[in-house]
Amino acid sequence: MKHTINLILCLCFLASNMPLVAKNKQIQRNDSLEFIADMHHMIDSLGVVGISVAVVNDNKIVYNGSFGYSDIESWTPMTNENIFRIASISKSFVATAVMQLVDEGKVSLDSPVNKYLDFKVENPKFPGTPITIEMLLAHTSSINDSEGYYISYDCINPDKNANWKNCYNNYEPGHGYEYCNLNFNLLGIVIEKISGERFDKYVENHIMQPLGIDGSFNINSVDTTKCASLYAWDGKKFEHHPQAYTPLNTLENYKMGETTVRFSPAGGVKINALGLAKYMLMHMNYGKSPLAKQRILSKKSAKSMQTPHTPEPQKYGLALDNSDKFVKGIWLTGHTGGAYGLTSAMFFDPDKKFGFVVICNGTKRSVLSPAQTLLYKHFVKKNNPTNDRKRTRNPKKIGNRRCSPHDACSAHCTQG
Repeated sequence: MKHTINLILCLCFLASNMPLVAKNKQIQRNDSLEFIADMHHMIDSLGVVGISVAVVNDNKIVYNGSFGYSDIESWTPMTNENIFRIASISKSFVATAVMQLVDEGKVSLDSPVNKYLDFKVENPKFPGTPITIEMLLAHTSSINDSEGYYISYDCINPDKNANWKNCYNNYEPGHGYEYCNLNFNLLGIVIEKISGERFDKYVENHIMQPLGIDGSFNINSVDTTKCASLYAWDGKKFEHHPQAYTPLNTLENYKMGETTVRFSPAGGVKINALGLAKYMLMHMNYGKSPLAKQRILSKKSAKSMQTPHTPEPQKYGLALDNSDKFVKGIWLTGHTGGAYGLTSAMFFDPDKKFGFVVICNGTKRSVLSPAQTLLYKHFVKKNNPTNDRKRTRNPKKIGNRRCSPHDACSAHCTQG
């Protein structure tokens, strides 16, 4: 009897904290006591600071909710309006921009990147093998991040860095895989050189605005009062990382094709969970969102992004990965992100039309798989039991490449 009373009191307490889940009348709610209890249990057990999520099911955004705190100094509750620097999910925005230019016939995946750069990018061990746009998008370029990637392009420029050769691995471009942020910072230059638009403006004009999304690679273009503080757990305490939202005060001397890295193409998108869900819907429907009037990508290009372009056992496409580790036994397509304590995920099933956005501003233990499993349980499996059948998706690989014995497959972005 005592246990039952305690359970009732606990659930009443959780219900009283419902304002932590910001309301949106246009989106179906599922603030059941069971769901709220499960979310709070996950937050407590994993040591989560705050988390914002969105769910797509049956090709519609059915849920957007936020829990915990956006700032633990002021104990400000997290809301659906909070904006995050989503880290490496940003790479898919870069790939989307590149594939738009492919659709327009302005560039080819087989184009050598050197065609668009003012400095030479070539693996010195394989001087006759060009590094192509596709290789950058799929992390098969043989380039690595060992000399840095965040401040400038000097690390890989032979005229600026005496150790530039360290930027290249020991396998031939196109014949190995290593996750590399520098690949996507270089692609930012390519987008500017081909489009004639500043990188951040291109993404805003051709992706964000057509999809009805408030978001940008440019921190100066978003309402920074809505940015959720980011906290990295050092084993003893949460450390605040305000540098994730440092204003760009150097745009007055910006040089197209030279200083693009200031926008961090590898990881710099600032957006909220609902905006990312709208973007995910577009990819789930192969380039044409049910919420937007215009097609963003051709079906061919959208499918190419979701299809592996890498050597086995990797299943990485063009800035979209394929994995069954987030909801056990179910293959989903998307990307993760991690930087400054933030962890994020955007994963979806394009066949069954469901997907999840999870953005966490600080946690002691990994939250991406537990959160997506919980959302699947409450919003997908419960509403459509047939979705519980395991998806045995093994996308056809493009190309016939093999891993080099020197290949070092790294984890997804920790800083970008």
